[in-house]
Amino acid sequence: MRTAIGLVLCFFLAGLSPLASASSTSDEEWPGEPVDNHLHMTWAALTMEVNEWADDNPDIVKLIDAGNSELGKTLWVVQLSDWSMENKSDGKAKEIVYIDGGHHGNEYLGTALAWLSAKWYIDGWNEGIQEAVDALQNTEIHVLIMLNPDGNDIDTRWNINQVDLNRNYDHFWNTCPTTQPGSAAFSESETAANSQYMNDFVSDADLYVTMHTGVWIMLYPWGKWASQPSDWELFYGIREEVHANISDIPIQNANQGLYPNCGTSRDYGYGVMGFPTFTFETDDEQFVPGSVEALNERLAEEMDVMRYLITNVWYWRARLDVQSIQVADDEVTIDVDNLGMASTTNASLQFVNSNGEVTWTSSLFSVNATNSTVAVLDATNLSYSDSGSWQLYYQKRVIDASKWVTEPLDINATSIEEKTSGGFLVGYGLFSPTTILVGLAVISLLRKEELEAP
Repeated sequence: MRTAIGLVLCFFLAGLSPLASASSTSDEEWPGEPVDNHLHMTWAALTMEVNEWADDNPDIVKLIDAGNSELGKTLWVVQLSDWSMENKSDGKAKEIVYIDGGHHGNEYLGTALAWLSAKWYIDGWNEGIQEAVDALQNTEIHVLIMLNPDGNDIDTRWNINQVDLNRNYDHFWNTCPTTQPGSAAFSESETAANSQYMNDFVSDADLYVTMHTGVWIMLYPWGKWASQPSDWELFYGIREEVHANISDIPIQNANQGLYPNCGTSRDYGYGVMGFPTFTFETDDEQFVPGSVEALNERLAEEMDVMRYLITNVWYWRARLDVQSIQVADDEVTIDVDNLGMASTTNASLQFVNSNGEVTWTSSLFSVNATNSTVAVLDATNLSYSDSGSWQLYYQKRVIDASKWVTEPLDINATSIEEKTSGGFLVGYGLFSPTTILVGLAVISLLRKEELEAP
């Protein structure tokens, strides 16, 4: 698929993801022109395009002004979801995906991939493609297509101040060999606006992909260090799925896969915001004069990977599912599955009394990615009553910056063994009085038959 890009956009995607496949058609063209062997869309053309999307699709498109470039150009964010539903159909919050493109003004295929990541779901929704409909009913997809419009319009990597925006973030800023990091972290209006948007609109995101052009590769943290990130199991799991079912695109630690790089949006997204984050690099064969390859075909394989990441975003965190809780003497035993693909090392079980107060918190326990754990917890100070309830408190991923969640548990009473003041267990457990009497009767009958046997 490593071929040249063309100008005609006839929207057809025939790639497969592990969970879904889809195709769509459109006679709309990519609103850009070839310039210096690049496929170029000006900021003015982008502005017209995204405003048309919002006007034509108010049910799924919101257009947000996220701030301005150094020259005052608006940084547009396209917010995609089924806005008739505040939450998913089960009442739970929608997952959130954040995508940005165009940090480097002359990396047009990265900008194009961000554009296509929005366009595919708009077209898919309008054409009733189930994958797109399901995604927008369960997910918010936020796409800042062109972060560096000033650099884009003059065909340069830098912004107008000659700063590399992808070295200007407040995560070990200017601590690697680099050029043009700016006078300070977030010295540039573009990066300051992007980080502000992350904090204000997508602070709970479970996926952040920043799109670039140069070497065909996907990079995960860290750029500063060759060591693997805390959530290496998650990144390894995604790599295995992508390579087994979708694409052979290399997926590596950024330091090893590219070169040492600090102050990047990717490492800021992971190390400060706590998102699972990828830098998605398309290759640099951006345009060959005379070719007519459609943009969606040129980036079809990359879009297959993006669709997989978005379709499965629910899995990119720890998802603890409690199977049972048993209270016995001074111990609580909890059996918990992890349905997600990220680990957590600091989960705790809490008991909430009838007044809604947390009266007991267990010691910490760990649950690895896609793993089941039985943890025996000290319950010396637990004052248990059947009028209370249980909840879990844990971080969604291993990284220190990851968000904490509190999740109430709906535990059936038959799965809990209750304590009495005398220390005996009552209820539906193994040692309930009913169980003991039935057991004694069975033993007596068996003993009688044994004595009467010839």
